[in-house]
Formats: sequence, C-alpha cells, structure tokens
Amino acid sequence: MNKRKIGVQMFNLKNKIIELGVYETLRKIKELGFNAVEVTQIQMTEENVAELRRASVDFDIKIASISAPLDTMPGMPGESLAKDFDKIVNDCRILDCNFIRIGMMPITLMGQKDKAMEYIHAAEEMAERLAEYGIELYYHNHHIEFEKYDNECLLDIMKNNTTKLGFELDVHWAQRGGENPINVIKRFAGRVSLIHLKDYRIGHMDLTEDDYKDLGKFMQKFTNIIEFAELGQGNLDIKGIMDAGVESGVQYYLIEQDDTYGRDPFDCLKESADYLREIGYEDWF
Repeated sequence: MNKRKIGVQMFNLKNKIIELGVYETLRKIKELGFNAVEVTQIQMTEENVAELRRASVDFDIKIASISAPLDTMPGMPGESLAKDFDKIVNDCRILDCNFIRIGMMPITLMGQKDKAMEYIHAAEEMAERLAEYGIELYYHNHHIEFEKYDNECLLDIMKNNTTKLGFELDVHWAQRGGENPINVIKRFAGRVSLIHLKDYRIGHMDLTEDDYKDLGKFMQKFTNIIEFAELGQGNLDIKGIMDAGVESGVQYYLIEQDDTYGRDPFDCLKESADYLREIGYEDWF
C-alpha cells in the first residue's frame, strides 16, 4: 500500500465552507477524488470539529493535519497552542490527526533573526511537549525565511538549531525565495512529512497608456506579476518535486492555491489533480 497521499490544503476553500458548510465542502473534495485534507481557515468550534469528524468517517477522508499558531498576536482572536493546548490536543484525538502546523511566524518577528530564533526555540519546546501525545509540530515557510544571515538562509538556521520541529515546505514560496524547491526538499530530508503543492507562474502584463507614461505604475506591475498557479500551469518541475519528496520522507502532498484569481477553487483543484494523474501519480490519491 502506498503510504504517500495527495490531498487538499483547505486555505482557498474558506469561502466554500461559509457557503456550503464543513461537511458538504468535504463531500465535494471527495467527489474530486481526494482522500486527505489539511484543515485551516476554519474556526475549530465543537460543532465544526464534530462535522470534520463526521465527514472524515462518512467520506473516508484522512485529516492529515490541522493548523494552530504557537501564540496569538495581542488582541487577536482565536486559539493557540500556548493558551489552548489541551483543547487542540483533544481535537487531534477526535480527528485522528497527528500533525499540527504553524502557518507563519508572527509578522512582528519578520526580518529580525534573533527574535525569529527565539520563536523557533519556543516552537521546538512545544514540539517536544506535543511529542508526548504522539503529535508532530511543523512550521510552514514563505519566502522571508530564505533571507540569508552570514551566507545561510534563515530556514536552514531554523532546521540546524532544532531536532523535534518539522518543516512543511511550500514549493511556490521556496521558488519565490530564490531557491530550487527540489534542493530545499532534499536538504530537509527526514524533517519534512508535509509539502504544499502549487505552481509558480509569471502572469501576463496588461499595460495601459498610463503605465507607459508613469514609471512608478509600470514598475508596480513589472515587479508584481508572479502568480499562484494550478499544477502544470507554471514553471516548477512538479515531477521532480514529487520524487524528491519520496527520497526525503514526505507523507502528504497538499495542493494549495493562495489566489485563484476569480476562478472557482474546486475547478482549480480539479485541474491540478488531473495534471498529477496525467504525469503518473493516480495511485497517490
């Protein structure tokens, strides 16, 4: 039996959840052929956790991981591992889930290596605490973690100063950070069970007469044409990424698209899934 699974990261389905509810959203995910999800952008109320559990059983969908910050920003609502540890652990038990992922470091720490590392050391301590319950804690990268300090990028510094904390590598954001995602995945072998799959596309520059006349307007468009793309619609070596994941111990390949640019996210998921089937990964669904 293939232990590797292709699933859905539910970030871009948050509006569908509002429209359809948790249960019917997961039904649609199942109809598209997926059997695993990563839960995010959902308030983990007792009702929603129960609906996730009911859908996972009824549709045979594995809850691969759930999302929780290490701590919340002052004045911000929501649960955190620091404040709601027992409740979050219990949610994992109810959902038969053994991965928790941190979606991003607090914005107040970005660009500050020492503060970021204090945060990562706290995450490492939390990972050790969660391990006592059979739960693994993972940190999800964006592009900012590829800033270099003394010729070493922050993400590698994080890895090299922790042992329990895992890393959920996002291949689009790694590319945006100036790295080859395949090389990053290989460097993180043994520390990466979760990957976010999305392609990296250079969008079309739709220039107007004003853009030709105003250098500032032109540069705004010129430097902001990178898009989040359906798999196979960008320039990433998706097959190479999948195979590097096999070598590095990845268990879940989770399709995500931060922005679908007005398209129905279910249509985008289908397009990405169809592409993965076309290039030989039908058995991973």
